[in-house]
Amino acid sequence: MLPRVADSLSFLYLDIVRIHQDDTGVCAEVTSERRGTETVYLPTAALSCVLLGPGTSITARALATFARHGTTVLITGAGGVRCYAATLPDSLTTTWLEHQTRAWADDTRRLAVATAMYEKRFGPGTVPAGANFNQLRGFEGQRVKALYQLLARQYKIGRFRRAYDPDSWDTQDPVNLALSSANTCLYGIVHAAILALGCSPALGFVHNGNQQAFVYDIADLYKADLTIPLAFSLHNSPDPEAAARRSFRDGLRLFKLLPRIVTDIQTLLAPGHPTDIPDPEEQLVDLWDPTTGTVPGGTNHTPGP
Repeated sequence: MLPRVADSLSFLYLDIVRIHQDDTGVCAEVTSERRGTETVYLPTAALSCVLLGPGTSITARALATFARHGTTVLITGAGGVRCYAATLPDSLTTTWLEHQTRAWADDTRRLAVATAMYEKRFGPGTVPAGANFNQLRGFEGQRVKALYQLLARQYKIGRFRRAYDPDSWDTQDPVNLALSSANTCLYGIVHAAILALGCSPALGFVHNGNQQAFVYDIADLYKADLTIPLAFSLHNSPDPEAAARRSFRDGLRLFKLLPRIVTDIQTLLAPGHPTDIPDPEEQLVDLWDPTTGTVPGGTNHTPGP
């Protein structure tokens, strides 16, 4: 179970389990050679969002119970690194969707949100008064290019140029491969947070014309701190794509990021609206393992030195 975040949102990630409904409630059934089949009942009424990872199956009755209790159900990749599909309950609040659509449909407010996004990335007061979208894009390009140059000097890899070309994927350098992989992981968990709030992933303030435009907007807030430094640190990795995915998934970085994403979205869409400030010291609740039982959350469990 993951920590409660703003608006009493609580997240649960499950994989390699069978979820079904019995006479008592919804339960996750796990089978292992050592412990046989074990059943864990899920607190459906207390869950806002359930992320179903690989190896998960769920019955229609269990899915209907989640819907009755107002739980959003997401189909994701391992560790939430992808978000493939979602079912949103009728009872999910439209408060944040209304904030989003009002700001998105008003050109002045849309520019204000885009400016706030820029200042959240690069610091307060970094945007001159009266800057338009074109100028914001120019400022953003200069900042990111300077970061690339700084990290390239730090890791002594010479000149770096960002390239994303799916048609010539295998010819790209390790940093570009790692960066694309890490960004994809980030998009998955941002997508989950947006859907859990009831916002539209398609209504972006900077990006436009794509069903994930708002996902790209929000993910950009964290790239300079997370994915870009990680990608450069993997410049010598023999498998940079997998290493980037493991870094996010095994370290639970993405789940720890969830409260921050939710709060940032709320602050951007409704600056005066009261929100819960996430506690940076908050720990994830324990994990459950079919062999050993309870294991600590927020810990990298990769075997070896």
